[in-house]
Amino acid sequence: MDWLVILLSPIVIVFVYPFIFMIAIYSCAVFLRVYRHKRRQIFDAYSTNFWDGATQVLAAIVDAHGEYWHGYEIHGITKLPDNGPGLLIYYHGAMPIDMYYIMARLLICKKRRLRNVVATFLFHIPGFQILLEVVGAVEGRTREQCIEILKNGDLLAISPGGVREALFSDEYYGMIWNSRKGFAKVAMAAGVPIYPVFTQNVREAIRSVRTGRGFFRKLYEWTKLPLVPLYGGFPVKMRTFIGDPIIYDPSLTCEELTAKVQLEIQNLIKKHQRIPGSILLALRDRWTHRKKRANAKLKKH
Repeated sequence: MDWLVILLSPIVIVFVYPFIFMIAIYSCAVFLRVYRHKRRQIFDAYSTNFWDGATQVLAAIVDAHGEYWHGYEIHGITKLPDNGPGLLIYYHGAMPIDMYYIMARLLICKKRRLRNVVATFLFHIPGFQILLEVVGAVEGRTREQCIEILKNGDLLAISPGGVREALFSDEYYGMIWNSRKGFAKVAMAAGVPIYPVFTQNVREAIRSVRTGRGFFRKLYEWTKLPLVPLYGGFPVKMRTFIGDPIIYDPSLTCEELTAKVQLEIQNLIKKHQRIPGSILLALRDRWTHRKKRANAKLKKH
């Protein structure tokens, strides 16, 4: 029995982690509800917006998780404007945990909120509405709203691959866009720059089960629900890379702009990602980097 426990423990851990992560998200939603309920007692502490304090606390918690669990880094954040609009286009991991880290880091470092287009089904999960409202999530089918957000000078993030890419891409980091060009139409209508974004080892942190993938693909196309089992939660090294902005060019067609952005993200993947991705090597990257940082601190002293 002891050996059985030892053998099964890793399997239990990796399948339980996604549920733990969901519990953490629900905990954030509960915190926001309590925060709203106690607003009279704490409103005077904030001079501008009632939710500022809550979002800063959430950002600090999420950023701490990214730093301590994944040694999270973001490269190219200075490329994003301190003021004014910008559209971030990113590769979608099995769970977009990197976007939570990016949103938190932007709020902490630049005091800017990153709006994010999310799957429609999230708005129908009980208890999630308050969390989506506070972080500024946008429903995926509202193109006009996306244009309005950008014209108001905000930052917006979109993953053209969406849930399909999240569930049915793999360690080879193939992009599943299915000829989606909506983001390009949004960028052209708003006249804003596009920033390609990719996070190293995002698919090694959490993965979708490959067994029965054909069945789950058909099930998703029928229900539009993410019913593919996930596993993981590995403390792999994660780095987000923000590419150079693709400046608005009215001479480009929608198809040309889409192809250009896709190529830029593919180049980021080729440059920064080990193909095929390896969980063990990504774990090694995490601890090797940690050792290098410790040695660098010792040399300074």
